[in-house]
Amino acid sequence: MHQVKVKPLSVNDAWKGRRFKTDEYKAFEDEILYKLPASVKIPEGKIKMRLHWGFSSNGSDFDNPIKPFLDCLQKKYLFNDNRVWDCRITKEIVPKGQEFIEFEIGELE
Repeated sequence: MHQVKVKPLSVNDAWKGRRFKTDEYKAFEDEILYKLPASVKIPEGKIKMRLHWGFSSNGSDFDNPIKPFLDCLQKKYLFNDNRVWDCRITKEIVPKGQEFIEFEIGELE
């Protein structure tokens, strides 16, 4: 593993001034909060996650949807994302109209 001795930059520190949710983000949030299953249990302590995106475009960056989706998970399941210590993120390309998000939440051992 390689190391660069630089403090990581938070997305919150990457922008000047206040940011506002777009109508598209608000619609996404409403849909996700409605569709997330109620049966998901959030463990105590440190959390590990797996995120898997199904994109219809080869140009989609695997890291762009992390923050909006994680914020929705926090809102639905009432936990602080600073408890996420490990996350595996993968993507695949699917036909247009077949996009998806898969996720798994567990306890970091």
